[in-house]
Amino acid sequence: MTTNKFKIIDPLATDTFSEYFQLKKPTKEILAEFDYAYAIKILELPFYDQDISYLEFLNNYIRRNIRLINPSVEISIREFLIAPIIVEVCDQTNAELYSEYALDVDNRLKGSLDYLLKGKNTILVLEAKQSDIRRGFTQLAVELIALDKSLGNDSKILYGAVTNGDDWKFGTLDRENQLITEDVKLYRVPEELEQLIKVLVGILQ
Repeated sequence: MTTNKFKIIDPLATDTFSEYFQLKKPTKEILAEFDYAYAIKILELPFYDQDISYLEFLNNYIRRNIRLINPSVEISIREFLIAPIIVEVCDQTNAELYSEYALDVDNRLKGSLDYLLKGKNTILVLEAKQSDIRRGFTQLAVELIALDKSLGNDSKILYGAVTNGDDWKFGTLDRENQLITEDVKLYRVPEELEQLIKVLVGILQ
C-alpha cells in the first residue's frame, strides 16, 4: 500500500496508545501512516452455538451493577460492567487474562492494553472507554498494530473489541494483508449479552 507517511503523526514524538484516542482524523488516515489498510463491514466472527450455563448469573449481576455504578467514571465501567464478563468467559474457556498489559514497540507504538485475552490459538485485545466508541476503535486498531509487530507468526488473525460497558464493537487484524476491519454491528449490554458472550467464547475457543 502506497501512502504519504507521517502527515498526522510526528515520527520523532513519543505517543502512547491513549493519545491516538484524542486524534480527530479518520481511522483510515491514521492507520495508513503505519502502512495498514482499513475497512468497515459486517464481520463473520467466531460464534459459540451451545447453551451458556452461566448466562443467567451474569445477566443478573450486570443488571444489578448498572443500577449501582457511576457510568461517568471509566474505572467503574471497567470493574463492574466489563471485568465480570471477561473474567467469567476466561474461566469457562481456560483463556489467559492479563490487565494493563505493557507493549513497547517503538516511540509511536507504546503503552498498556486494558485487557489481553489469550485463547489456545487466538488473541483478543479489549479496550475500555468511558465514551466515544468511534475514536476508541482507532485506539484499539493502533494497539492491534503494536501487538502484530511484537508477536511471532502463530496467529494469522488478531481480534479486538472496544466497549464503554453498554456497547461492544469488534474488529480484526489480518496480519498477512495488514488489514484492520471494523465490524458494523454493535452488541448492546444487557440486551444482547448472550450474543456477546457467544462471540467472546467463539473467539477464545
